[in-house]
Amino acid sequence: MQSRYNSVMTSPPFPGRADNGTAVLDDPVLAHARSEFVTLREAWTAARSVEEIRGRDLGDAILYFYVVDDDGRLKGVLPARRLLTAPPERLVGEMMIERVVTIPENASMMEALEFFILHKFYAFPVVSEDRRLLGVVDVGLFTEEAFDILERERMDEVYESIGFRFSQVRSAGPWGAFRVRFPWLVATLAGGTLCALLTSAFQVTLAKSLILAFFLTLVLGLGESVTTQSMTITFQALRASRPTLRWYLGALRREVLTGAFLGTASALAIAAIVAGFFGTGMPAIVIGLSVLAAMTAACLLGLTIPTVLHALGQDVRIAAGPLSLALADLCTLLIYFSTAAWLL
Repeated sequence: MQSRYNSVMTSPPFPGRADNGTAVLDDPVLAHARSEFVTLREAWTAARSVEEIRGRDLGDAILYFYVVDDDGRLKGVLPARRLLTAPPERLVGEMMIERVVTIPENASMMEALEFFILHKFYAFPVVSEDRRLLGVVDVGLFTEEAFDILERERMDEVYESIGFRFSQVRSAGPWGAFRVRFPWLVATLAGGTLCALLTSAFQVTLAKSLILAFFLTLVLGLGESVTTQSMTITFQALRASRPTLRWYLGALRREVLTGAFLGTASALAIAAIVAGFFGTGMPAIVIGLSVLAAMTAACLLGLTIPTVLHALGQDVRIAAGPLSLALADLCTLLIYFSTAAWLL
C-alpha cells in the first residue's frame, strides 16, 4: 500500500533560512529545518531500502534514515552505516533504533543548538505533538559564529542573574559601569541591612546557643544556592512557553516537592555534622528543621518572583536575581531564628 508520504520528502525547504546557512538563534526551528530527508518503513528489507535511496539527490547532508508509519509518525531512526552493512534480507524494523531524541516543532534554534551540545548527534528530527516527522536539523546549520553567539548569550545569563547584562558593561568606562551596576546592588544593600536588623532582634536566641552562629553562613548559602537553581529553571520555562495559572500550579507542586527532598537530604547531613562535632541534640534538630523549611521556601521564591515579574512585563533575568536572593536571605534568617526561638 503506497503511503501519502513518499520515501524521500521533496517539498520546498522551510522559509527563513539565511543564505549562508547560519541560523538566528531566536528563530523557530522549523524556519531552518530541511525537508530533504529519507523515510523508510519497518517492513522493508535492507535491499529494498537501498534501492529506494539509490539515485536520490541527497546533497552533502549528514544522513540518518527515519522510519515512519503510513501516517508519517516517527517510529525509529536507522544510521546510514547500519543499513549499508546489513544483510540484504534484514528488515528495517529489526535494525532501527526505537528511542529517538527529537526536537519539538515549537522549539527555537537556541534550544536546537543545546540538543547538539548535549547529545552530540549529527542531526535531529523535528516532530509535531503527535510525532509526525516535519523536518530535520543537522549540525551544518551551526557555524563557528553561531557557537560564539551561544557563548556570549551564556555569559549574559551569568551577568543577568546578578542584575545587569554583559553587553552593558563590556565597553563601558568606570562611570558607565558604575551607573549600570550600582542600582542593582541596592537590593543587596537593603536586604543585608534588613538581615542585620532581623539578626539583632534574636540576640537572646543566639545567646542561648552559640552553635547557631557557627552554621548561619552555611544555612544562608544553601538557601541562595537553591534559589538560584530554581530561578534558572524558571527562566528557561518562561522562555520556552507562555506561563499560565495551570503551568504555575504544576511548577509550584514540583518545586515544593523538590525543595522538600533537597531540604531533607541537607538537613540530615547538617544535623549529623552538628551532633557529631558538638554533641548537642536540640541545636542539631533546630538547624536541620530550619534548613528543610528554608530550602523549600527558597524553591518557591525562585519560581514565584520571576513568574510575577514576567506577568508584570518586567525584564525577568535582570530584575529577578537580586530581588530573589535578597528575599531568600530574609526568609532563611526568619525561619532559622524563629525555629530556634520556638524550640530552644
